[in-house]
Amino acid sequence: MSQPWTAYNELAWTEEWLADPADYEKEAAVYVGLMTRAASEPPRTLLHLGSGAGGHDRWFKRHFTVTGVDLSRGMLDRARAANPEITYVEGDMRTIRLHRRFDAVAIPDSIDYMNTADDLQRAVDTAAAHLCPGGVLLVTAKTRETFQNNNFAYTGEKDGVHVTLLENNYISKSRPHTYEATLIYLIRRNAELTIHTDHHVLGLFPQALWEKVFECAGFQMRQMTLDGIYDNWLLNDGEYPLTVFFGARVKCP
Repeated sequence: MSQPWTAYNELAWTEEWLADPADYEKEAAVYVGLMTRAASEPPRTLLHLGSGAGGHDRWFKRHFTVTGVDLSRGMLDRARAANPEITYVEGDMRTIRLHRRFDAVAIPDSIDYMNTADDLQRAVDTAAAHLCPGGVLLVTAKTRETFQNNNFAYTGEKDGVHVTLLENNYISKSRPHTYEATLIYLIRRNAELTIHTDHHVLGLFPQALWEKVFECAGFQMRQMTLDGIYDNWLLNDGEYPLTVFFGARVKCP
């Protein structure tokens, strides 16, 4: 089931070099506040779809009983090591069914991997299938109206290993509703350099399509702009605003 993304499997270990756990704290606090605000009662259980290496979960678990789902085994290994008290399940957010209900579902970091409108609808339908009416959904997205081409640089060093990651985001003209993320890793061990590349095609949808998808799944959503999260890594005065959709499931679709 695991996908052949080098970044999330063979190079998943670099997450600890490139991301300080504290980097997630401010962002996660915003998400916790929005989910609590959207709920009629404080949520106690959370399904985290696309949970990655568990960076957000270090903070989510302070507020919720968390279950994580991810498609990449490399990231699941890192998440389980970081958060042994959390249950992590290998699965695809488009199709997984845990046959449980949660107070909240969050997709804070991976909805872009839904690169067709059908995939996007299926992921949101998965969230709906795991929530009772009144349950809360939070999705962090990029809308076509606000997204632009950008470049990022991340770096970290420990245990004699230095890692630099360069990321280029490029809006694809040949694939409607997508953008490309190209990753170049420069890894030095004892001064010996290896270079690794990874290329991802990601979804980029207009505001109107997001609204339609949520409505079809029975959600009543609000939104806010989250800016500045990636400012420390953006190059050349880039801008990277994120749109956070949050709200409750008000009816069965």
